[in-house]
Amino acid sequence: MLMRTDPFRELDRLTQQLLNTTGTWSRPSTMPMDAYREGEEYVIALDLPGVAKDAIDIDVERNMLTVKAERRPVPRADDVQMELSERPLGVFSRQLVLADTLDTEHIEADYDAGVLTLRIPIAERAKPRKVSIGGGSAHREISG
Repeated sequence: MLMRTDPFRELDRLTQQLLNTTGTWSRPSTMPMDAYREGEEYVIALDLPGVAKDAIDIDVERNMLTVKAERRPVPRADDVQMELSERPLGVFSRQLVLADTLDTEHIEADYDAGVLTLRIPIAERAKPRKVSIGGGSAHREISG
């Protein structure tokens, strides 16, 4: 048995039960993330603990990256009585506008230990390059 001292937590739980007949927390929510550049690619790491790999959907349309994930309830026996439920269930989503300097055609995704890692290469056109200077000797005479 768990002991709680926060009286408002019990009120929140009762309110959720009264307003939500499915027994799940289904409002869309965001997922925490880190974003950084590593060498020639941009890395986005999103926390999705408790989400099955097949419940993650990644879409790119133009420069809009959308990640949706669903944390589903764990099947329980009929005789289980829940004492405390604080882990949110339902759909989580995050949308990011990607810069034109990223190659959205070659995004790689990996999911390990509850972290979804997206690696987006920097587009060739955005990489720094050297510009050669021509050694022309053409001079124009200006007559006045």
